[in-house]
Amino acid sequence: MTKKMLRPKKNSISSFQIITLGFLCVILLGSVLLMLPVAASNGKATSFLDALFTSVSATCVTGLVVLDTATHWSAFGQAVIALLIQIGGLGVVTITVSMVLFAGKKVGLRQRNTLRESVSAPDTGRVINLIKFILIVTVIAELLGACLLATVFCKDFGPLKGIWYACFHSVSAFCNAGFDLMGITGEFSSLSGYSDNVVVNLVVCSLILVGGIGFLTWDDVRHHGIHIKKYRLQSKLIFLMTFILVVFPFLFYYFNEFAKTDMPTGEKVLAALFQSVTPRTAGFNTVDLASFNGSSQALMIVQMLIGGAPGSTAGGVKVTTMAVLFMTVFSVVRRKEDTESFGRRIDDNTVKYALTVLLIYLSMFFVSGIVISCIEQLPLSACLFETASAIGTVGLTLGITTELCAASRLILIVLMFLGRVGGLTIAFAGLSNKVRNVSKLPEEKITVG
Repeated sequence: MTKKMLRPKKNSISSFQIITLGFLCVILLGSVLLMLPVAASNGKATSFLDALFTSVSATCVTGLVVLDTATHWSAFGQAVIALLIQIGGLGVVTITVSMVLFAGKKVGLRQRNTLRESVSAPDTGRVINLIKFILIVTVIAELLGACLLATVFCKDFGPLKGIWYACFHSVSAFCNAGFDLMGITGEFSSLSGYSDNVVVNLVVCSLILVGGIGFLTWDDVRHHGIHIKKYRLQSKLIFLMTFILVVFPFLFYYFNEFAKTDMPTGEKVLAALFQSVTPRTAGFNTVDLASFNGSSQALMIVQMLIGGAPGSTAGGVKVTTMAVLFMTVFSVVRRKEDTESFGRRIDDNTVKYALTVLLIYLSMFFVSGIVISCIEQLPLSACLFETASAIGTVGLTLGITTELCAASRLILIVLMFLGRVGGLTIAFAGLSNKVRNVSKLPEEKITVG
């Protein structure tokens, strides 16, 4: 096979480049719309940097804000933010293809390949049916969530505003965005006013989990129901890791933060449960996170970095990445040649990708935290919490986001974009047209550990 045969066509755009450029276009369009005077409640134009930060945070379903969503933005601005959240949560390519399908047009093979990369589908054969299923589940979940939240918000804010608040928070929770409109009761207060409300806590937690387990996991549930043995290995690992990452933090937060407080027992349970779920890239909070001790904040950083499932509305390095690495460690300790899980062997390329993704995220998270700490002269722990929240597309903060200078905000913008689009996706987008070298260098072993 000659190099000419391996060379891609000139001016061809890869799936990774389409995904990256798609997110960039939506972000820029969102920034322009948010800069308009009609988007602000005071009727004045918002600065480009503030509009860009908000657009990136919404499109990348993060939730970090420099302007309170309820008080600064008008109804038009809030609607733009909600639309950006929905597009970012489902993916730009998914939304575009959905519009093509609604228009009654056919989707070509190249578009199907791009769509497969966007939703992390295993093949192109069933990808269109999968997209239709994703849209149906999304509509049902968000409508059901909005109806349940409306029973609370309509009582507190009246029928019209209550319905809007219910819809906005349902979309924000399902897409794991963390944007809220509760600033009218207290600036940047998130859902702290509902820490004892069973409906709000359970509905928001459920939407976060459903949105964060991944589209392919929904497909397994649809086809196999409660017969978990028939699920894909990926879905089994997602459910296992999700269970661990909810139950263990719940117990930790309950006994480490709430057990000794004078809160009612029911409110303690709700607070611990909510705080165990929301760091999975959602960004809501019902208590003051700055009051948590160092160990609890450290656990939240770990949760934010791990995130949710691939092909979902969540961010982070993904639970499957960590599961593969844990299984690899377990296999090495047991002196097994292959990484194994649930009676299946995991190929070496998957292990390489998992390690690469983890190192990219950890490097960006740690280096960015140090840089922001040096620029702002703030404690490193608070800055690391902020960078973990950004690259994990979470949106939780210890209250320093609004105090950051332009340079630090630009760093967070880059982290949010990298966290949503994916480090490997951006890397592949930049290298897609490179000629692959099929030759191999001589092998030599080195000692590690």
